[in-house]
Amino acid sequence: MLDMKGMREQIDLYKQKLQSRGVATEVVDELVALDEKRRELIQTSETLKQRRNDVSSTIGEKKRAGESAEDAIAEMQEVAAEIRGLDEKLAEIEERLQEQLSWLPNLPHESVPVGEDEEDNVEVKRWGDEFIPDFSDFPNGEPKAHWDLGKDLDILDFSRGAKVASSRFLYYKQLGARLERALYNYMLDKHVDENGYREMIPPYLVNDQAMYGTGQFPKFTEDVFQVDKHPLTMISTAEIPLTNFYAEEIIEEELPVYLTALSPSFRSEAGSAGRDTRGLIRLHQFNKVEMVKFSEPETSYDELEKMLVNAEEILQELKLPYRVLTLCTGDMGFSAAKTYDIEVWIPAQETYREISSCSNCEDFQARRAKIRYRNEEGNPKLVHTLNGSGLAVGRTVAAILENYQQPDGSVKIPDVLVPYMGGKTVIKEEK
Repeated sequence: MLDMKGMREQIDLYKQKLQSRGVATEVVDELVALDEKRRELIQTSETLKQRRNDVSSTIGEKKRAGESAEDAIAEMQEVAAEIRGLDEKLAEIEERLQEQLSWLPNLPHESVPVGEDEEDNVEVKRWGDEFIPDFSDFPNGEPKAHWDLGKDLDILDFSRGAKVASSRFLYYKQLGARLERALYNYMLDKHVDENGYREMIPPYLVNDQAMYGTGQFPKFTEDVFQVDKHPLTMISTAEIPLTNFYAEEIIEEELPVYLTALSPSFRSEAGSAGRDTRGLIRLHQFNKVEMVKFSEPETSYDELEKMLVNAEEILQELKLPYRVLTLCTGDMGFSAAKTYDIEVWIPAQETYREISSCSNCEDFQARRAKIRYRNEEGNPKLVHTLNGSGLAVGRTVAAILENYQQPDGSVKIPDVLVPYMGGKTVIKEEK
């Protein structure tokens, strides 16, 4: 959530930055006006409360002196009624103010390019061009799509997933299931043993406050699965329970704190409009290894760069070609101040597809979730939160199947995964 005090003191800056994220300047004006009314009511209420205290003292003095206090009592009752009326108005305005603030996205960092959509994202780097496969000796000179490979190798079953659940669900079978498991175990080991993250197994269902704390609610209620007759939501990312681990707390341990977890992610994909209806790219349920950091404000952008490296190293060790983009203001997530997207090469589509997002949310989530730390002077301050995919497992499976497919229809196992595959080096069709 944005800082109302900052908005009041730097209204032009907030207008400029929020406009770059599609928020009309009139919205900021309305909020500032509402905040001004709130402050006026508070001041008036405090003045009346002081008056009430003075009259109460007068009543006591008159009673002790044996004098009539009826006039003073009548005055105090009148003042008390006025205070109650003001407090009701104040509560109404504060509710409106919080409601409107909850719909506003984070301010973009000064380094974020201004733009409307993904066309305005800026490519930062590419890696692994030498690993882009050549399919000239393949039948028809073309690669198979991962869903066809999965069917031919009998390791992905989308039809039975649809039968049991609905479209965009699947069964991983045999070495397909083993490959998925190998990947997330490898990712977790990498983050824990080499990168200093603490492994967690979080709840997969969370309450509305947790969804609000990380910025999913109220804006994205249509994109989630909620449990009927229970005030719980199935998580769309482990970012939600990991970030809320310290909700309404002061973090007393030394910063930065690194957390990682494997979890299923559940997404209704309400806004996908029929995109990626086949394969592993856009599912209603998928596994993802998440990275979350809590950092002092002064070092949070250094921590963002480190997190990006942590995600990149996974793809480098898998020898999967990728590129890194800085997202523009119009394409960034709601809570992010700056985001890097990593896109992996998908040969059958002849394009790069997102496999990780690494974001610095600064104090946006911390203000909503009330997460603080103590600075050098011992004073509580809002922490900076960061999150990143390390990686989306299903999309990594898709990338491996397509980039490691062989002319005979088999799929080679990346070297780094062989120990996690029980020594198996290839997935091939069983005769």
